[in-house]
Amino acid sequence: MTTPLLEVKELNVSYGAIVALRGISFKVETGQVVTLIGANGAGKSTTLNALSGIVKRRSGQIWFDGQDISGMRSDRVSRLGLVQVPEGRQIIAPMTVLENLQMGAYKRRDREVQHDIENIFARFPRLKERRRQKAGSLSGGEQQMLAVGRALMMRPRLLMLDEPSMGLAPLLVNEVFRIIQDIKAHGTTILLVEQNARKALKVADYAYVLERGTISHQGPATELQNDPQIISAYLG
Repeated sequence: MTTPLLEVKELNVSYGAIVALRGISFKVETGQVVTLIGANGAGKSTTLNALSGIVKRRSGQIWFDGQDISGMRSDRVSRLGLVQVPEGRQIIAPMTVLENLQMGAYKRRDREVQHDIENIFARFPRLKERRRQKAGSLSGGEQQMLAVGRALMMRPRLLMLDEPSMGLAPLLVNEVFRIIQDIKAHGTTILLVEQNARKALKVADYAYVLERGTISHQGPATELQNDPQIISAYLG
């Protein structure tokens, strides 16, 4: 049996007296798209932030590629290849598109940074057209593309996407999910947090449903798409 790329065991996170995650366990196999779906406040973003080391866990273990990264600093986590695109994109508005992409590679010491930038521009032609434009002047969809592109510049082994379709028009939502499929096709494993459960389940291999900090359902995404409880709660 192969070791999962990511394995989370009995993860608990609290904000003071408020319990955000209650002993959740899940795993992500190499090459998969795994999605966490659930309502606002279910604990989806907290999960990603705990994996990244942005918020502290109260207890539980996080294993990445067979290494225990529980409690590891966020900069060390990202250097291992576990990279997060945060909710709200958080691009560097005063910098240009090109400078934002270069920031994604600022810890790299190899000679292929420019090659990777050109690959990003090939994948996102609109970013190439706006390479000298201030990132803050981009549309919401373009900013999301830039946030993903910047993360890809870090050469992630597992890319964590937090609500990538939030606030986007329907046509741009479709584009975002096309990009997710393309990233997977090029060999990057993805952990996707998304409120648009219908879209998320269409691109995912496996899914977990979070409710009030616990995992209430899990299974192959195709099965959850046809689960009457999931349809009623999230796909109606």
